[in-house]
Amino acid sequence: MPWKECNRMDERLRFVAKLLDGEKMTVVCREFGISRKTGYKIFNRYKDEGIRGLEDRPKSNYRHPNQTPFQVEKAIIRIKKEHKTWGAPKIQEKMIKEFPMIKPPAPSTIHCILDRHGLVKRRKQRRHKAQGTELSDTQVPNGLWCADYKGEFLLGNQKYCYPLTITDYRSRYLLACEGRESTKEAGAFPVFERAFKEFGLPNAIRTDNGIPFSCPHALFGLSRLSVWWLRLGISIERIKPGHPQQNGRHERMHLTLKKEATKPASFNFLQQQERFDDFLEGYNNDRPHQALNGMYPGEVYTPSAREYFLPETPQYPFHDRTILVTQCGRICMGRRKINLSTVFAGQHVGIRELTDGIWLVSFMDYDLGFFDLQENRVEPVGVNPFAPKL
Repeated sequence: MPWKECNRMDERLRFVAKLLDGEKMTVVCREFGISRKTGYKIFNRYKDEGIRGLEDRPKSNYRHPNQTPFQVEKAIIRIKKEHKTWGAPKIQEKMIKEFPMIKPPAPSTIHCILDRHGLVKRRKQRRHKAQGTELSDTQVPNGLWCADYKGEFLLGNQKYCYPLTITDYRSRYLLACEGRESTKEAGAFPVFERAFKEFGLPNAIRTDNGIPFSCPHALFGLSRLSVWWLRLGISIERIKPGHPQQNGRHERMHLTLKKEATKPASFNFLQQQERFDDFLEGYNNDRPHQALNGMYPGEVYTPSAREYFLPETPQYPFHDRTILVTQCGRICMGRRKINLSTVFAGQHVGIRELTDGIWLVSFMDYDLGFFDLQENRVEPVGVNPFAPKL
């Protein structure tokens, strides 16, 4: 049988370990009795999420439990097309009369459905509207940085090391290589802050969709780390899940890092970090790079002219109110508490009443979602401005 049911996790770990040791995918899949398709799926999950990606996942539902049934959505669109001037509250009342046996969606949900289908006209605003985060191919240093965690490995003292690496896309310059005890965001913040202080700010940062760069349960998959980048004026770029080749230059550096600085692993973090520091110096200033016509990355890279700064409070002159999100991720309006997301805790957002008791929530130049007078949660807008390029 393909996997030992008693301990599938150990089998997956052994499978990935053989691939990391340089064995061919076809040979390893034949040894474990699985197809190459399954083998690549497991390996890509490991690349994207680390060891957590090898854990068993719950079976996904046919649809999300909070998703509006498509029959109800079609009825909402039909009513809107028949009555072009009607807003969400009036459509809700019409739904109650037409379908008294069905609980109608909240006005904010109806408004989101209309917005997703382009049936909502928004007021024009005299400000720059962010265009999302398509993958770029910049040709200047600091136009794009790439960041990722190289796969964890076991030190001699039996503790796992998670190297967090940052490179400049254009010059291949290795900006940081820091061994961390986990992939938690608390360990990532100081690494990026040191890089920003030393090299300035990039225009954008490209990552995968794993923690701490993204949070799968938060609004649009944002995390506290990515929200901080937005505050600094840094755009977010995300690769398509399961497609590490979209961050290929960075992955190629990881292969060199693995060969030269992790085998065999050092005994403790201090010894391993010393090897990382030596690797960084040699990679940048002593290793000719074929893609750079034999030049060193250090000969091509120049620090950014954008200096690191402490961001000021965002201003929302075209909104009705500016509100500080609570530490539990809520927007407080009087006695009402509207759930937004904990990744925005401590951040200022702007809210503006659009029409008929429906409010728009914005963060900087991004419209996040809507809420109404009935439901105490924010429904996300139809288009995800941070979605990875397909």
